Amino acid sequence: MDLDLLNRQDEFTWRIEPHGAMRVPAVLFASKELIKAMDHKVYEQACNVAMLPGIVGASYAMPDAHWGYGFPIGGVAAFDPEQGGIVSAGGVGFDISCGVRMLTTGLGKGEVEGVKARLAEQLYRAVPAGVGSVGTIHLSMHEMDDMLRGGARWAVERGWGRAEDLERIEEHGCMTGARPDQVSTRAKKRQQDEMGTLGSGNHYLEVQHVDEVYAEDIARAFGLSVGSIVLSIHCGSRGLGHQIGTEFLKSMAVAAAEYGVHLPDRELACAPVESPVGQSYLGAMRAAMNCALGNRQIITHLSRQAFAKVLPRSDLALLYDVSHNTCKVEQHTVGDRNQRLFVHRKGATRAFGPGHPEIPDPLRPAGQPVIIGGSMGTHSFVLAGTKESERKALSSACHGAGRAMSRRAALKRWRGRRLVDELADRGILIRSPSMRGIAEEAPGAYKDVTEVVDAADRAGLARKVARVEPIICIKG
Repeated sequence: MDLDLLNRQDEFTWRIEPHGAMRVPAVLFASKELIKAMDHKVYEQACNVAMLPGIVGASYAMPDAHWGYGFPIGGVAAFDPEQGGIVSAGGVGFDISCGVRMLTTGLGKGEVEGVKARLAEQLYRAVPAGVGSVGTIHLSMHEMDDMLRGGARWAVERGWGRAEDLERIEEHGCMTGARPDQVSTRAKKRQQDEMGTLGSGNHYLEVQHVDEVYAEDIARAFGLSVGSIVLSIHCGSRGLGHQIGTEFLKSMAVAAAEYGVHLPDRELACAPVESPVGQSYLGAMRAAMNCALGNRQIITHLSRQAFAKVLPRSDLALLYDVSHNTCKVEQHTVGDRNQRLFVHRKGATRAFGPGHPEIPDPLRPAGQPVIIGGSMGTHSFVLAGTKESERKALSSACHGAGRAMSRRAALKRWRGRRLVDELADRGILIRSPSMRGIAEEAPGAYKDVTEVVDAADRAGLARKVARVEPIICIKG
């Protein structure tokens, strides 16, 4: 990206002044090096989002921002329905409510090292992964509707998890306002056999150990210490979410024209929040969010069973589950007004600061856990939301490293088998049904997650708490 196009506010904050049809500025959070490495498309897309009706504050881009469909991945924007605000399927993304949950295990690294090959095999057998992966669970259409209404709460009620898990999930595991009747039969059929599965792409199930702690007090509140073993699950709403996104992008393109909404890019197809199409999408999207929450809950249950077979004394307790492809109704103070806004986070994580009422009691003084996954074979990080982030970016932070090259380019550069061997030499076991998928997700295909997380920390979006390193990675 050309730095001359930006006004530097401080070391990690850059501003694009409103021009043309922009209603608000665009604000990017990143180091100089990350900004220079960003594709110019991020600049264009951040500006395009700033042109949409009812946008409030600014169009934001996180340190991991890269080109996406309509919104940049790593994009955040809030819309006020009282000012004609819109909802955009492109501002949520296709993998609705894709997210990460982290569990502590009560184990130390030394207890896992000697049995990690057995554990890797148990996890790989327990949790189906890969393109088109299906599990042992088949839901009837009636059961699908129950799941889409109930999310993780539905899963726990059916024995897939613990009641206490729900306190550590956004929305307590169930997104209100879900409308299964707005989800097409085709979308439901795509999901009937996919609950409890990882899928493909950058999704994973990873056993990790904490190798560095930056904030002892917060880490203690989160149950993290150097050498402790954790489990991370990264996946979303699978085929159902993708189908919903595909269908509503088409209907929103029509709706935008009908309501006189000028689209600087057709990929920004949207509809006014209060319109029939807008309300229909919100109902379907919330159902997809429940699908993702239910999916991660079932995978948690399957993972607990796999751990118990190899390490009977393990106790997998949920630290937190946070989504990063959502549109949520939230109260935010923008300028001198407290407003009810529809906050789109696409490839971005909610990051409420200490004391926020949405954070469960044991974690509230520390701030909301923000889990930022690295690429395969690299570190991941746990951060905590800050009060400063509310003012700066609608309580938002980045969600991962962010791609630095396309999957096609990665395939030309790396071979899956060689990557598996190289990571094994480093003590990281990879299990995947696809060598092609491993090559596409090569660590070198992503930005440096440490640089991204440092930028988020120093920009005040979230505070670094701990760093974790993979031991086992089940990859789709």
